[in-house]
Order: sequence, then C-alpha cells, then structure tokens
Amino acid sequence: MSIQKNRELIADRFGSLKHSSGVCLPALDQKEPWTLEAYRKNGGYQALEKVLGGELDPAGIIEVLKISNIRGRGGAGFPVGVKWSFMPRQSDDQKYVVCNSDEGEPGTCKDRDIMRLNPHALVEGMTLGGYVMGASVGYNYIRGEFHEPYSAMEQAVKEARETGLLGKNILGSGFDFELHNHLGSGAYICGEETALLNSLEGRKGEPRFKPPFPAVFGLYGKPTTINNTESFASVPTILRGNGKWMDGQWFRGLGVENSGGVKIFSVTGHVNKPGNYEVKMGTPFRELLQMAGGVWKNRELKAVIPGGSSVPVMPAEAVLASNMDYTSLQENGSALGAGSVIIMDETTDMVNVLERISKFYYEESCGQCTPCREGTGWLYRIIRRINRGRGTFEDLDTLLDVANRIEGRTICALGDAAAWPVQSFLKHFRHEFEAKIESIQSDAA
Repeated sequence: MSIQKNRELIADRFGSLKHSSGVCLPALDQKEPWTLEAYRKNGGYQALEKVLGGELDPAGIIEVLKISNIRGRGGAGFPVGVKWSFMPRQSDDQKYVVCNSDEGEPGTCKDRDIMRLNPHALVEGMTLGGYVMGASVGYNYIRGEFHEPYSAMEQAVKEARETGLLGKNILGSGFDFELHNHLGSGAYICGEETALLNSLEGRKGEPRFKPPFPAVFGLYGKPTTINNTESFASVPTILRGNGKWMDGQWFRGLGVENSGGVKIFSVTGHVNKPGNYEVKMGTPFRELLQMAGGVWKNRELKAVIPGGSSVPVMPAEAVLASNMDYTSLQENGSALGAGSVIIMDETTDMVNVLERISKFYYEESCGQCTPCREGTGWLYRIIRRINRGRGTFEDLDTLLDVANRIEGRTICALGDAAAWPVQSFLKHFRHEFEAKIESIQSDAA
C-alpha cells in the first residue's frame, strides 16, 4: 500500500493528524508532506541554512535546546541539550550521531508516522546534530518490520543528497555529513541504545555495561550520541522558532515546568479514534481522551497504561486526575515513558492483559542477565497458570518476590520493564487475580 493511501486511511479512520502542533507531524491539510517540496514550503531546512551560514555556533544551538527544555522522547526523558553537550567536540576522533527508530515498545507507533509523513524533519535534525557535535556520519536504526518508513526515509535521504542538503560540503559550508538508514532485525532489546550500537556493528544485540557511556565509547569505539526519532525531528522547528529565530523559550512555553514543548502521544486500545496526537505537554488526560473520541461503545474507563507496556498501570481515578507530563504522571504512580497511551475499558480482564505483557518480556529478553533471563520466565509461567485456572494464593506473593528480585538488578531497563507491570497490576487489581483463584478453588470443593 502506498504512503499516500496509508495517509488517507489515517485521516479517514482516525483523524489523529487533526490534532497536530506541526512540530513533528504535519497538519492534515498538507499535500504529500513527506516530499522535499512540501517540507521546504513549511520552513524546512531553513534552520540548517542559517546555522551553516554562521548565524549561530554549536555552543549557541546547545544553549537554545537547553532553554527549550526538550527532553528525550524515547522514554528516558533525558534533556537533549545536555546530552549533546557531552560529546567531546574538540576531539579529532571520528564521531557519530545515531537515531533510535527501533520503536518496539508495545503501544508505541509515533516514530513510524514521523518517518512516513515527515522524514525530512528527521534528516535535517540529524544533520544539525552532526554539525553541533562535530560528527560527519549518522545512522538511523529503523525497526526491522518498518519497511514503509524505511522506504520513505531512503527517498528523503536521496532528495536531500541530490539538492546539496546532505553529503559533502553541504550548501558550500565545508561541512560534510552522510546519513545512512539501517533496517534492524526486529529485536525489541535493540531499542536499548548500547544494544542498538552492538547491532549496528554486526554483533548480537546485547546491552553494554556503562560506563563507559556512548559519548566516550560508542559506535566502533568512537564518541557517539543517540537520540530518539521524535527528539531529532523536533530540533529544526525549535531552532526556527515561532517568528523569532533561535528562541528556545517559545517551545518551552508550550509545555509546563519540567516538561517543555509538545509531545506525540500514541493513543490505542478501547477508544473510538486511535492514533497519534501531537499536543502540548501538560495536557490533561481527560482532554487527550476526548481528542481520541472517548472510550468506545459508551463503556466506562477502567485502566490506562500511559507510557507503553513497560510503565506501571493506572486505575481510572488516578489517570483522570493526571496531566500528560513527567511530573504529574509520576506523582500519580506511573511514568510518561514514550507517550504510548493504552486505554482499557470496564470489560478488560486484567489477568489476561498481564499475561500478554509478561509473555512479551519473556520472549524479548536477550538472556544476558540472569535475573531477567530466569525471572521473566517465572513471571510469565506463574501468571499463565493463574489465568488458566491452576493458580494458588501463594503464587501472588511469589510473583511480587520475583518481580522485586528482577527490578534494579539488570544491565539495562528491560528487567524493570518486566517487573513494573506485575507490581502495579497486583497493587491496583489484585482482587481480579484473587477472584480467578477463588473461583477455581470453589469449583474444586
């Protein structure tokens, strides 16, 4: 199916692009926004032209990003400007910028649409990153199943290269930057930045011990900065400003304290209009749910996972009192994560949901760390036993014990991602697990 046809389906079925700030996702009325022509009409590559023309040096750009308060959009939420400042720019070593477009988190589908609908924003953002950090080569690591986004990115890179916006001596500035799109092999663990680097090098996708951090010892042992797709794609618009060149304050002002700018939220599950919604950070959850058409079939909201399957689940009353930003969600018992909002209505079987989540982490563990390799299997098998009618009340205590022994004891965060759903589901919905156990014991009696 063509990009055009897919985009028409998004507009017709979901209408999600109607709710776009235009930072990373184009407005719905734009015609073929993925083309270079459309991107240029909307201010595309102006930031790169001005920067390479000498209007702001790398240190100035980093300061603008710090002022904008943009935090990494991949889940960790680390400030982008601070991360870019870690790169040893004065070093003569080869340096790299790497974009994490692996997007394997269940419930997340925003980076896919950025690459499909606005690929030149990512090309420009990575090129600006290369200039700021003194890197001449960039790699965009794309999830293995994303064949259409990969094709869209390849076309964008080709268009940029043919018009002198990428490659040798960009715009006659003397700055060289080459960008390569790399299609991964569909391994969730490669969304972890150091596992991604190992995969790029042709090795097994396993996380590395840190330190050393990638800014010191990254791709091929050279200084490397890794950011998420949405993070890189936001940079050109931040630098262009809103009528005032290089004004990071305008972007910061779109959000709230500790959560600057706008963010794409992937809203899926039991809603009438699932899709990607680019809205201001700090938007009340109630408003986001309304944009997505509300809970389907006139049912009641039961629970929400607000940041992808790896963050704690929230019961309806907690999430309805929350805003979509780092601080509010944390204060109410969960996390923003990648902004992957999974909606569950009143009919949802929470034991069944947790079984599916635990199976995912069991299958996607790389097996390097014993607590994760063995513990995720224990979690899945116990939950499956409960869901199949063979559980005991002792199993619930065992589940928590195993989850607690995984959390914080692995090289990367996959162990935590497997433990947190178990801990939070039992905290808020333990009665459903107990009810399944009780019903079986009653039948046996």
